[in-house]
Amino acid sequence: MFTEAKVEPNAETVAPDADQASLEPASRAPLPQPNTWWQTARNKLRGLNRSMQFVIAAAIILGITMAFVGNLISQRIKHDATQSAGEAAALYMEAFLAPYIQELATSRELSAASTLAVDNLMANTSINQHIASIKIWLPDGTNIYSTSKLPVFRNYPEDPIEQVMQGKIVTRLAAFDNSEHDHERSLGIPLYETYVPLRKVGSGQILAIGEFYEKEHEIDNLRQEVWSVIGAATLAMLLLLFFIVRRGDQIIERQQMTLKLQMQEQAQLHLQNTNLQDRITTANHEFSRINELTLRRLGADLHDGPAQLLTLILLRLDELGVLQDSYPQDSGLLGGNVLELVRSAGQEALREIRGISLGLALPEINELSLREELLLVAHRHELRTETEVKLTLGPLPDDVPLPYKICIYRFTQEALNNAFHHAGGKSQKVSASHHKGLLEVQIEDAGEGIPTAGSGAANRGRTPLGLVGMRYRIESLGGVFSIDSAPGAGTRLKAQFNL
Repeated sequence: MFTEAKVEPNAETVAPDADQASLEPASRAPLPQPNTWWQTARNKLRGLNRSMQFVIAAAIILGITMAFVGNLISQRIKHDATQSAGEAAALYMEAFLAPYIQELATSRELSAASTLAVDNLMANTSINQHIASIKIWLPDGTNIYSTSKLPVFRNYPEDPIEQVMQGKIVTRLAAFDNSEHDHERSLGIPLYETYVPLRKVGSGQILAIGEFYEKEHEIDNLRQEVWSVIGAATLAMLLLLFFIVRRGDQIIERQQMTLKLQMQEQAQLHLQNTNLQDRITTANHEFSRINELTLRRLGADLHDGPAQLLTLILLRLDELGVLQDSYPQDSGLLGGNVLELVRSAGQEALREIRGISLGLALPEINELSLREELLLVAHRHELRTETEVKLTLGPLPDDVPLPYKICIYRFTQEALNNAFHHAGGKSQKVSASHHKGLLEVQIEDAGEGIPTAGSGAANRGRTPLGLVGMRYRIESLGGVFSIDSAPGAGTRLKAQFNL
């Protein structure tokens, strides 16, 4: 059998035109939405564990790789086996058919005896187990024998006849693409067609071309064996890799579980620490409130108790002074100097008690803003000490909690008192600002600075008790207290709060 190559350009040129025509209206239509199947598949893959993801990925990669390798090996084996089997069968058939075609040297057809001999050859020998059909052609394309006995009218193409006329053996897969192959097509099995030159004995002249169809089952069996080996090797590699990855996955899962438990424990500890911190903060706020109430009560008690008694004493002394003026003859009995001394001491004690009670009892700062509070404490300090305080106030929050306002008032009050007592009120400055949640209050002076331990200045009254109290008060609310001072360079006290 000779196959002919048919070129059908229309089948390939029409398709692009059709595609272009179909794209023209689509270009004017709105763009289609992205396919959701890919997102769905990706989400499902993400839901699988690592082992299953690896199995799917490895199966795809190994499958594609082994399919390529298997197809390459199969095609190579198929080609080599086909050529080898075709050549062996061609030599075998040439030896059987050569005696019956010698008469073609003088004739253009086989005799009835030669035709019958070829028929018997196909029917009574083991050739029919491998060969399904035989055809004999003259070099000009005339068919002079066919196993099917059906008339064959066909002019075969130059290829592979040119190769056969050059003495080559040609083997290829039968296409069964025209009526000439009706008999072979009816067998329902794949066949290989082999073309072999039939020569004249002695001279080597090619008298005819033998075409026979060999059954493909042996090559198919070989190909199936190759694919079986490749499939088994692929499955073995996939299973081995799966067990390795699965073991690593189990280790990772155990480590993740351990880390998860540790994170849960850390979260619980963090929650407990947060609760404890909240309780500490609440306790500090409550302590500050109770302490402030205590100071107010103490100030009120001093004002209403000893201060009133001293006031009464002074009033009685005034009465005695009037009596002394009325009865000068009894001045020796009344002791004017003694009365004046008692009056002076009582007035001094009263001033001190009132000063103490005024310092302990804060003004009503609950309704004041932080800015108004700082203005108030600076103003009161100026009135009390007859010194000047320079204020530099930046943007400040309006809603500061009361414990912070009390703390800032006390801090500013104590720092200004220190600046007056130990720096003589030189260059007293109060500055405050609020930026990115950080509230900063700073008090400065231009005094001699905080003296070092053992210096003579340390004995002039500047004790660290007030500084310790300020630090405790600020840090109890979560703030930061700092001191910047050097001998002869003044002192800067700073309080910072996160609000």
